[in-house]
Amino acid sequence: MPVQYSGVTDEHQATRNAIGLFDVSHMGELQLEGPSAAECLNGLITNDLAKLAPGRALYTVACNEQGTILDDLIVYRLAPEQFLVVCNAANLEKMHAHFAQHTRGKCEYHNASDSTALLALQGPRAAELVQVLGAASLSALPRFGVVRGTLAGVDVLAARTGYTGEDGYELFCASDAATQLWQALLDKGAALGIKPVGLAARDTLRLEARLALYGNEIDETTTPLEAGLGWVVKLDKPRFLGRDALLAQRERGLSRKLVGFEMVGRGIARHGHAIVSADGARKLGHVTSGAPGLSVGKNIGLGYVPTELAELGTRLDISIRDKPIEARVCPTPFYKRS
Repeated sequence: MPVQYSGVTDEHQATRNAIGLFDVSHMGELQLEGPSAAECLNGLITNDLAKLAPGRALYTVACNEQGTILDDLIVYRLAPEQFLVVCNAANLEKMHAHFAQHTRGKCEYHNASDSTALLALQGPRAAELVQVLGAASLSALPRFGVVRGTLAGVDVLAARTGYTGEDGYELFCASDAATQLWQALLDKGAALGIKPVGLAARDTLRLEARLALYGNEIDETTTPLEAGLGWVVKLDKPRFLGRDALLAQRERGLSRKLVGFEMVGRGIARHGHAIVSADGARKLGHVTSGAPGLSVGKNIGLGYVPTELAELGTRLDISIRDKPIEARVCPTPFYKRS
């Protein structure tokens, strides 16, 4: 996946207004199957599979014993005893080893990443395109639904999921069929305004939607409670890896939180910039992601700050070229599709 094709702004706006096509085949695909697969998997994630029906998916994280995040995941329940877990490319080796260790002797486990391609079709006209390609059943797929089907002559596993804040699909297929599917989507989508999208616009799109990026907002030094992902932490589950640590953190209270901010002064916050006192003398936190908000007309960012600075409207100062530049804590997501 290149950084860009036609340019960040062009690709970003195509996704917001028409269709963006992403080759995200670098993501990892891990499969679990068998009578004990649900119980086994449920013990490795913070969200709860108990109410997840076949043909549905959920977002979650996997933690270590300390309650910090190994990776964020989407789990698809393909059948009562069959699951697909999608993990981040940078964490594939780590998560493969983690799942292999914890499923050994309990359920069937397979790393299908090398044989699986993944294309993401995102934007307000994505459903229209799958109808043009003769897959009307996919256009009726609910949010976080998943179904097997055929698209442009290619067998796909289609999910109504994505990483842009837009409607759309993620399309799994055999690696050797990816080129055929990619070209068909571009050809048939040309009249609808489709554009291929690279990593740079993928980042600006997900930031506007306040979607976490592993290595920025979340990693093995952050917990899901600090990162604003408490909604995927089900502490009422009987057990899961990291539960005791997260329960203890909730009971003692958070010392820091991830917040969204918009720049008031001139400047663009970037990953790693310090959040400082107004005089620039004290470091209070750090920026995890920042960029121009191409759909909102403001320079925006995310960062960790002490809990007492997390209230909406609170002034923050971002150290940019060693100068404190004013910002304000603001509501997130920065962008919501209509």
